[in-house]
Amino acid sequence: MFDLKIINSVIDQLGEERGIPKDKLIEAIEVALATAYKKEYGKKGQIVRAKFDLSSGKVEFFQVKIVVDPEKVIFPEEEDGESKVEEGVEDDRIRFNPEHHILLADAKKIKKDAQVEEEIVFPLESKDDYGRISAQTAKQVIIQKIREAEKTGVLAEYGKREGEIVSGTVQRVERGNIFIDMGRTTAVLPYEEQIPGEHYRQGERVRGYLYKVEDNTKGVFLRISRAHPKFLEKLFEVEAPEIANKTVEVKAIAREAGSRTKIAVVSKDEHVDPVGSLVGQRGVRVSTVMSELGGEKIDIIEWSADPKRFIEDALSPAKILKVQIDEKERKAVVEVASDQQSLAIGKGGQNVRLAAKLTGWKIDIQSAKGESIAEAEPEAVKS
Repeated sequence: MFDLKIINSVIDQLGEERGIPKDKLIEAIEVALATAYKKEYGKKGQIVRAKFDLSSGKVEFFQVKIVVDPEKVIFPEEEDGESKVEEGVEDDRIRFNPEHHILLADAKKIKKDAQVEEEIVFPLESKDDYGRISAQTAKQVIIQKIREAEKTGVLAEYGKREGEIVSGTVQRVERGNIFIDMGRTTAVLPYEEQIPGEHYRQGERVRGYLYKVEDNTKGVFLRISRAHPKFLEKLFEVEAPEIANKTVEVKAIAREAGSRTKIAVVSKDEHVDPVGSLVGQRGVRVSTVMSELGGEKIDIIEWSADPKRFIEDALSPAKILKVQIDEKERKAVVEVASDQQSLAIGKGGQNVRLAAKLTGWKIDIQSAKGESIAEAEPEAVKS
């Protein structure tokens, strides 16, 4: 029935490529064989187990019976007669099945120290001819068990990596979604999580932020993003040790992927410059991150608990004349000189829009004459 060379080859291959332990695969085969045996030759209520020797290919079958206390069971003949249980009293006895149970007295004839709920094992006659249906059953159970083992392995690896940067190679593109081969599983980079303007070729290596690990009946699915603000933060964490060791903290990020990002940082050590930590010597750190993001512009500002100062810095590179805030409305009126208006507003209103997202304040840009020239609402920042 078994080609041991093929079975050993498959087990070794699945162990190396998918990290499935050998004992899990042998267990899957044994469950499949027991299922096939019971389907073809078993009786109702039987517990059948199989023992598969990988070195010889020999299979042994066993029937398992559970030891029960005769005072705790009800026999079929008793069910046919009058009930011995008083009315209103709950009957917690189990229905005795000779294929599933063995009485304590009988069990002690086989094993002197047998205990209630212990398993007594009986050898069954080996059968070589399982038939086409049983062979198919065995195959299906083996496939199912292998999938379960794969799923457990993937969850163990990627479940704890949610919120980290992962990488893989482009497998295929379907309806704008990018499917990425991660080795043991496949990740999807949805269209809305891609950086606008980026194009991906089959076989190309891609990095992204693992924002969701889905576990459902069909398997484990990884969802990654390159547009998520956290992707940018994690990239800086790789480049700047000050962020990795928590000396510098990222307080807020406002991002329009592929175009521009504003990031606010603060230092927990007065001797460490938070902005300089992200910029790096000669701008090497921020340049590396920008390169990964396809040239996306990044404004790095120092976070401040003072809303006036924070809003003023958030509108950089524009120079601000005055900031007036309304705490109740959470609104800021910002006055700028005529030659700074275009910088404060930005192309298509992007600069003021990102500043509002970053600070959480509604910003009204006004001229020196008090005329309102642009407004931006603080949209919810993606977390």
